[in-house]
Amino acid sequence: MNSHVITPGPYRATKLWNEVTRLFRSGMPLRKHRQNFRHYASCFAASAAVEWMHQLLRNNSNFGPDVTRQQTVQLLKKFLKNHVVEDVKGRWGTEDLEDNNTLYRFPTTSPLKPIPCPASGLAPGSVKKRPSFREREGFFKFRGIKKQNEKETQENVDPALQAGGENQPIGEQQVPRRELTVEDEQEIWKDITMTHLQRILGVSSLDEVLDQRYVNPQNIVHNMTNVNKHGVVTLEDKTNDLPHWVLSAMKSLANWPKYDSEQPSYPGFERDVFKTVSDYFYSLPQPVLTYELYELFINVLGVLQPQCERVAIEALQLCTLLLPPSSRRKLQLLMRMMSRISQNVDMPRLHPAIGTRTLMVHTFSGCVLGSAEECDLDELLATRLVSFLMDHQESILSVPEYLRSAISDHIQYLRTVQVPMDGVSNVEASDEVCAPMPIYAFCRQISGAEFEQQKLESSQKAMEELLEILLNNQNMSEKDRRKKLKQFQKQYPDIYSRRCPSSDKKSKNNTKPKIKPPLLTIKKTKAFSIRN
Repeated sequence: MNSHVITPGPYRATKLWNEVTRLFRSGMPLRKHRQNFRHYASCFAASAAVEWMHQLLRNNSNFGPDVTRQQTVQLLKKFLKNHVVEDVKGRWGTEDLEDNNTLYRFPTTSPLKPIPCPASGLAPGSVKKRPSFREREGFFKFRGIKKQNEKETQENVDPALQAGGENQPIGEQQVPRRELTVEDEQEIWKDITMTHLQRILGVSSLDEVLDQRYVNPQNIVHNMTNVNKHGVVTLEDKTNDLPHWVLSAMKSLANWPKYDSEQPSYPGFERDVFKTVSDYFYSLPQPVLTYELYELFINVLGVLQPQCERVAIEALQLCTLLLPPSSRRKLQLLMRMMSRISQNVDMPRLHPAIGTRTLMVHTFSGCVLGSAEECDLDELLATRLVSFLMDHQESILSVPEYLRSAISDHIQYLRTVQVPMDGVSNVEASDEVCAPMPIYAFCRQISGAEFEQQKLESSQKAMEELLEILLNNQNMSEKDRRKKLKQFQKQYPDIYSRRCPSSDKKSKNNTKPKIKPPLLTIKKTKAFSIRN
């Protein structure tokens, strides 16, 4: 079944719903069934739909292989509620679909959800630039500097006095200076982070996927600077931290079976501790990734493809920096616990029928990602995201050093250009000094075939340079030169033949083996005889 990846952009969840609906309606096998002594044409059994849809979701790059059969049943229930399907008697609007032999069919009306068209003055394919600091009025302009054509004249003031003020000695003139404030630096942290994120996601504007009113630059600064030696965010206000009993329970599970000997130990103790942790996270007022950033994380799933794994990791690195420090700390500790439990072979089974890794993903996906308003694909999308977060938690939840260096260098640069250089305090009135915003570029991803081709070309070029050195090195004896050239010709015949075609032809013509003379000629002696 042909499917395509839903790229980042507005209303991605709605587009995914329509994509799954289209694939289901066009691919689900229909046939004639008999039920209660009646025949129904062009319908399907619920169990067959569950089986077909389960395979579709597992093989679809938008959802991944962690989708369970029960999640598939939940999706088909939502299909029945939204009139994507109906039973053979035309009934729909409830969620009583079960994994059984009940017959269903497709309605004649279109079940696709309408996608709102955002009002935008941008042309198709154009990219809306984020306003840089130098475009903000007066940010980098030195105070006291005005252009000649912008001189102001004051009423009721003697022109001579105005002229006299302009002829003050250089030492008495005010040094033009624009100091960076704390708020200015925080805006720089936000602006550079958003610029990186926009280019990674490949969207024309972050306004399509993020309400920037919820982007607090103080969160970015705190999440990148206030971390302990393990890379976990530290909080100044401990009231927002995890309760002590939750931290103790998570530590007990993460280090199982090396837990505190003072804790009780009985059969099933680890299951009770696990339930305690999960109950706490579900009791939080909102998911760990917050309602405000839901649309942003949903759009990161558009770049979460096998061939773009590194890009998805970098995108999630930046997205998690936007979280409040308390939420980022909860996410870090939860993902570390989940990763350790799923990799711990000594951990007893926490569920009689579900594997440990699958249990981790499906237990905590609902408390990690969710929308304020009910979304039909919330559970599937959360499963996909949490699975990737757990597998790459060390890289995603670490501080990106390249970003911190870029921000630090830019702030240092702005501080430098705003100080008079070489002790010169006078600045021409016609000069308007602005600090340029650095441009950050990212490597273009190439296919595997292109990589192999580039690797072959670079290695061949290096061998050709080596051959030239062997041919033109004046400090090498002729004997060593011939020896090394012979070895090179044996190892790289194609490169050698292109550079030395004449010698290669001679070597081919002289392939006739030479008959070496015998090393020793033994003269045949006469046989000894008694008669002689």
